[in-house]
Amino acid sequence: MKLSTMLAGKHFSFKSVKEVLAKANEQKSGDVLAGIAAETDLERIAAKEVLSCLLVRDLRENPVVPYEDDEVTRINQDSIDREVYQEIAGWTMAELREYILGYTATEEKLRRLSTGLTSEVVAGVCKLMGNLDLVYAANKIRVTATCNTTVGRRGCLSTRLQPNHPTDDVEGITASLFEGLSYGCGDVLLGLNPVNDTASSLGEVLRRFDEVKRRFEIPTQICVLGHITTQIEAVKKGAPADMIFQSIAGSQKGNSAFGFSADTVREAQALLRERGTAKGPNVLYFETGQGSELSSDAHYGADQVTMEARCYGFAREFNPFMVNTVVGFIGPEYLYDSRQVIRAGLEDHFMGKLTGVPMGCDCCYTNHMLADQNDIENLSLLLSTAGVNYILGVPTSDDVMLNYQTNAYHDTAAIREILGLRPIREFELWLEKMGIMENGLLVGRAGDPTIFAG
Repeated sequence: MKLSTMLAGKHFSFKSVKEVLAKANEQKSGDVLAGIAAETDLERIAAKEVLSCLLVRDLRENPVVPYEDDEVTRINQDSIDREVYQEIAGWTMAELREYILGYTATEEKLRRLSTGLTSEVVAGVCKLMGNLDLVYAANKIRVTATCNTTVGRRGCLSTRLQPNHPTDDVEGITASLFEGLSYGCGDVLLGLNPVNDTASSLGEVLRRFDEVKRRFEIPTQICVLGHITTQIEAVKKGAPADMIFQSIAGSQKGNSAFGFSADTVREAQALLRERGTAKGPNVLYFETGQGSELSSDAHYGADQVTMEARCYGFAREFNPFMVNTVVGFIGPEYLYDSRQVIRAGLEDHFMGKLTGVPMGCDCCYTNHMLADQNDIENLSLLLSTAGVNYILGVPTSDDVMLNYQTNAYHDTAAIREILGLRPIREFELWLEKMGIMENGLLVGRAGDPTIFAG
């Protein structure tokens, strides 16, 4: 395993596979903050060259967090298909990249390939791709999952309707919910981020979501994104829930900082299969985001793209219905500007799909970073071209509770029309019945929440 190269008359040598991965990463402010980024563009190119010559085996055998120290590493390593892995273990990372982008790599072949890839391999090949490569490769792959309805089919662009409220007022939440539904949003999820993380508060919102879903016979899913243990408590107390949610990290230490472990997820999964309100079998929702491990000092000197890839390796173990990266949410400490946010969104979506999880994206930014609404709309259009399962929708793109900006309710309708995409079929039929959509386009009383009044 060679970890050095000559480039432009200069010798570059790296101490480990972990360092190669870090310095081959596109520039991210989080890596700079952690002191692991390439110091120059030339060093970055040298690291990419070294990475391109490493074998799949080299990356699999050198996880960035030791196997004996970390359950995320163990889950990822133990879950891969050994037969598939043995077929590709001797490939260079450059050969893996060329295969993924090549015309012979069909969706079926890529789905099989994904079962033999560890997260470090997924991150490594991602670092050798340009933005268009990431769009092109991701568009080849569709990962579907079924809760009450099925997400991820080709030709669909779904939305998570996020009716957040600064005080969790149920009537205010309901008003926002009705507005989003009137724009054709919510086919993948009616999902709230709560202010109050108590079982009683979560239960109150879940009961309202369930009431609306049943009253209007809406074919979708419901979830309130409290802490996983609070959701477990709420369900045990009788709250209706189609899914249980949790933010995840790429290391056991990061997950511990979030207050849970793999066993907690298994408990939630078993509980919902026994007492949940969804048909299933996919009843979990995970969120990720580059930089979270740096926030909790749980990155072990690894770069944020590699740690993000490890999130997807962890998620794959539990067959979730939804996974999305909240790209740009943490702020400029980890993704400094729109260029870094757009790159991260494309990286995360590609890595999730190549890992085999059903990927969406919260295309977002905070007001203290160098990005604006145009940048986020650019990202959402790029991801929709790449075949993202879903994006988010909030009133006028401004989340008044989380204090960040993401896609507006009406953005999804525009993207669907531009790219010829549709909602989940059952939801589209419901929109037609309600006079909101016809032939995939908003019509009639679209955007009028009073449809649901009375």
